[in-house]
Amino acid sequence: MLVNCPRCRTLLQIQPAAGGSICCSICSAFFQVPPPQPPYSYAYHLLPPPYGQMPASQPVGVLGQKRAVICGVLYRNSGRELKGSVNDAKCMEFLLRKQFKFPESSILMLTEEEYDLDKKPTKYNMRRALYWLVQDCQPGDSLVFYFSGHGSQQKNYNGDEIDGYDETLCPMDYQTEGIILDDEINETIVRPLPPGVKLHAIIDACHSGTMLDLPFLCRMDRSWQYKWEDHRPRSGVWKGTRGGEVISLSGCDDHQISIDTRALSKNALTGAMTFSFIQAIEHKHATTYGSMLNSMRSTIYNNDLGGNTATHFPTMYPSNHWYKQGTTTQFQHNI
Repeated sequence: MLVNCPRCRTLLQIQPAAGGSICCSICSAFFQVPPPQPPYSYAYHLLPPPYGQMPASQPVGVLGQKRAVICGVLYRNSGRELKGSVNDAKCMEFLLRKQFKFPESSILMLTEEEYDLDKKPTKYNMRRALYWLVQDCQPGDSLVFYFSGHGSQQKNYNGDEIDGYDETLCPMDYQTEGIILDDEINETIVRPLPPGVKLHAIIDACHSGTMLDLPFLCRMDRSWQYKWEDHRPRSGVWKGTRGGEVISLSGCDDHQISIDTRALSKNALTGAMTFSFIQAIEHKHATTYGSMLNSMRSTIYNNDLGGNTATHFPTMYPSNHWYKQGTTTQFQHNI
């Protein structure tokens, strides 16, 4: 079990017991540990195993058929601060609760405004949250992963990237703890999904195109026509699911960047992709994935953001089943 030292706040791992007094190995403080409680709704006290090695069984509190992880990162005092990420995260949380009836208890929010240290968007917390998201999922479950923050790229050395670069998510402490690689994200929340489980990932970040490393891409060209691309690695490694369905909506392609803007809301700073996604749903323009992409593109284009080198049109990456189904699949009843 994990406990925080009350003096130095170090996260300590101790053997489950009936409680008692322990000594912090860092600051030598003595403090009392209460008896362990039964597993709570978020199986969030568990350390993540190395990616690709999911434990055979872990305790989990089943919350029903809907579950979401929402991350908004501002990067305060980092020199690369964002202004609209937490606002985006709050808007997405509101959308899931009001439009798609996600219970509040089924949504895990990680933002820098949280007082609970376990709910800050650190690398450690984000990795645990991703494992919780897919843990013990069952047919009929609807899962959502949303991220608003910085994305980046680094050289790929195993041959599973067409452009030669891995995409990465940047937690709030990435400058000291490092990034989260797309390979790990794929191993954690894509490959384990069994048949009947649906996952939607909405990534509003730079270089976010193939952040989940999904096999196929649906892109809209300048003539507003859909183009399908095969993104399966030349190495032959399968990056799809065990039968579940994954749809990743990205704010831009791998080689592009995104920024906060006031041009869409006319007031608060928002991510262009997040704003246009929410607008499409609230204005009833998202009955299918195709109509949703059309609406999102129109919102950006009509606000003169399409030609801006820092903001580009959203793209959709589906897993194996979606390559044949195309863009006519119902969206509103699929999340």
